[in-house]
Amino acid sequence: MAVQTVAGNATTASPDLGPAAALSCRECGERFELGPLFACASCFGPLEVAYDLPTGSPEELRKRIEAGPDNIWRYAPLLPVPADVADKPNLNPGFTKLVKAYNLARELGVTGGLYVKDDSGNPTHSFKDRVVAIAVEAARAFGFTTLSCSSTGNLAGAVGAAAARAGLRSCVFIPHDLEQGKVVMAAVYGGELVGIEGNYDDVNRFCSELIGDPLGEGWGFVNVNLRPYYGEGSKTLAYEICEQLGWRLPDQIVIPIASGSQLTKIDKGLQELIKLGLVEDRPYKIFGAQAEGCSPVSAAFKAGHDVVRPQKPNTIAKSLAIGNPADGPYVLDIARRTGGAVEDVTDEQVVDAIKLLARTEGIFGETAGGVTLGVTKKLIEAGVIDPTLTTVVVNTGDGLKTLDAVSATSQATATIKPSLDAFRAAGLGTA
Repeated sequence: MAVQTVAGNATTASPDLGPAAALSCRECGERFELGPLFACASCFGPLEVAYDLPTGSPEELRKRIEAGPDNIWRYAPLLPVPADVADKPNLNPGFTKLVKAYNLARELGVTGGLYVKDDSGNPTHSFKDRVVAIAVEAARAFGFTTLSCSSTGNLAGAVGAAAARAGLRSCVFIPHDLEQGKVVMAAVYGGELVGIEGNYDDVNRFCSELIGDPLGEGWGFVNVNLRPYYGEGSKTLAYEICEQLGWRLPDQIVIPIASGSQLTKIDKGLQELIKLGLVEDRPYKIFGAQAEGCSPVSAAFKAGHDVVRPQKPNTIAKSLAIGNPADGPYVLDIARRTGGAVEDVTDEQVVDAIKLLARTEGIFGETAGGVTLGVTKKLIEAGVIDPTLTTVVVNTGDGLKTLDAVSATSQATATIKPSLDAFRAAGLGTA
């Protein structure tokens, strides 16, 4: 298949991307051959992967999936990856725990079943390993030699690690003021890590310029020219949640919003499972979560708008601090179509939710997880989320990356001399 050539990009003639058939514009529906493209040539709408999905018995497809590896490659028949992807050097992310949160459910008054999809168990401790794994396969197919991205932190680490494993060069770009834990985790893999003076939107604009410059020749930007493939990795969250629930849809799912791509692709994954007959077609609601200090989608939802007005981020939830989210309008469509909502919480509520999840379930989520649980709690209390229905909360990363958010209120209970008398005098060890 001939592939359209894009300035600054390497291509190959016949990319092997499994069931991927074409790229399709979300706005006008025009189709393009598979290649390193991200915008429609006719209307400039975003492109996404279209498939020749498997045909035949749903039971046989379920068996095929269940017989696969305990990672995202069990879903290879539904992803833009070659059939032999599991045999290639990669980080094999996915199939993370779906934790039934008994204690948290009790605290929040949820009786219908509350689950935490804990993606902190991925190789670099965030869901970004999923999307990067798919992007790496596209980079290989198109002959790229350098893997790159604009990042709020987690993606930089995921790209650095995946590139190292795949034997590719990496050069990633981040805002200059990221949490130190994320900076270290991105730098340790040996690629180039570049801080940009400004926020994420400034970083993203810079990368858009670089991709059209001769300096960017042979570079695969996972969230720019590889974005249609990269985004498909988030579908695996939907696949796993439904499989782990016994091949059924959750009634309600709460998802953090940065660019909004994760939420839109989870919805896409749910719709694909319905189309394939792998789950029963019944209503589900999707809720989006933002921090108050960067809540453009929430503001648009509450105002009844279809257009998302950009904001300048000011929140401790830096992994979600994208003031001009590319998928914002599509998030609004999904929330409204499914009967869900988009809500936001303050930084104080984020910290409280991080500690609540840790105290009740032993899961230390990063600030994005605090946003998601904080919004879940707020919507339950407001009567928007039904506590009698099965609800899944997505925790996208590990709290060890955002220690500053809770360090001031998470210290030693007491410091004493090494004696029982001192222990008793401090009133410790008693209920």
